[in-house]
Amino acid sequence: MRALVIGAGEVGSNIAASLDDEHHVVVVDTNADRIDDITYSHDVLAIQGDGTSIGTLRDAGIENADLVIASTDVDETNIVICGAAKAVSDPFTIARVRKPNLLRTWEQSEGAFGVDFMVCTDLQTAETIVRIAGLPGAHDVETFADGLVRMAEFEVGADSPIAGETVSEADRFESLTFAALLRDDDVIVPRGDTVINDGDAAVVIGSRESVRAFASSLTPEPTLEDANEIVVVGGTEIGYQTARLFEADGLEPRLVERDPARARDLAERLPGTLVLQSDATDIDFLVREHVDESDIVVATLESDEKNLLVSLLAKRLGVQRTIGIVESGEYVDLFETVGIDVGVNPRLVTSEEITRFTREQRTENVAMLESDRAEVLEIEVEADSVLFETRIQDAMGELPDGVVIGAISRDGELITPRGETVVRGGDHVVLFVDTAVLDAVTSAM
Repeated sequence: MRALVIGAGEVGSNIAASLDDEHHVVVVDTNADRIDDITYSHDVLAIQGDGTSIGTLRDAGIENADLVIASTDVDETNIVICGAAKAVSDPFTIARVRKPNLLRTWEQSEGAFGVDFMVCTDLQTAETIVRIAGLPGAHDVETFADGLVRMAEFEVGADSPIAGETVSEADRFESLTFAALLRDDDVIVPRGDTVINDGDAAVVIGSRESVRAFASSLTPEPTLEDANEIVVVGGTEIGYQTARLFEADGLEPRLVERDPARARDLAERLPGTLVLQSDATDIDFLVREHVDESDIVVATLESDEKNLLVSLLAKRLGVQRTIGIVESGEYVDLFETVGIDVGVNPRLVTSEEITRFTREQRTENVAMLESDRAEVLEIEVEADSVLFETRIQDAMGELPDGVVIGAISRDGELITPRGETVVRGGDHVVLFVDTAVLDAVTSAM
């Protein structure tokens, strides 16, 4: 596939990195420094120019392009790019936007703007926050097989009850599979005698109940169902969407917004949320409003530094769990080290969603882990699959190392895979795959 990525910022660069192994990728940006950086760091053709220009698109090979991804930081520019691409050729177009109203307009107007698929950064980020908040201690959460199967990634600290245990000792839950341990730069497919180390990230796949039980065994942090108090700090669009999604789950969060006019507007739009007009970096206000009694604080201010400050203040007051927006991707690890339990980078969320969509043409669902070091795939088994009507232990001999079958969905029921399990045609199989062997695995499926 020939893919054009317009915009070489954090989103565009991540997308290009995810696609360049399998496809011919051309990246366009107006910034010469970005073009130089991506030329040296990725196996792509990089062109300096304006992606809204027909001439630039032609220089990039728009006539032969199968896919155009508009990923600049300006919503309207991305929409114009898609329209321009459709004017001279017929590629599949994807636009990144921040404004949910543009997404709503596109959803209600078939073929609007010349955009075939649209990703809304703010809404996607809010959905990610709510998904992570629903599972204590998790850094990444995805669902598969129409919600029957859940995948989650957990950091293992020195005080974790599974640190130092073997996988066999840690696997105390029905319908749960330890799919991988992410250790430094290595992806380890664990055996029963593999020891789980402090600093590992454990990836598990199983039923919603078993993954939740596993999470609860690692940390005393409450699930959303158990949470008595959730506070969203910041009435940004991400903050509003997060509170709205919490409301949709039957919760009654509190939202803190400093600007009086914005606070009034949010109070009208969020009937199930108590909106407080104040500065959330004021520790006297936090104490007065008993924020220390909150189970979860979500920081969605426009400043990374303020989100870190709010999280640190919340932790100092005794809040059990903090989730914060970190707009600068390079700061996520740092912020998680010094104060935020989970940092969510909207640009990374967006790039992963776009990359996921490009790969779902050959799978039912995809989740990417640790900046695409590994993937979890959902595949429907057909007659040409190596798994078709075969015992798992026999099929694994035909697959490369770096693959784990985590769960099987059959006619709406979950099957925990074992060596003797025979995979049937029509089964939905959830696989953990090291990215290094992704091509070999998908071709065998």
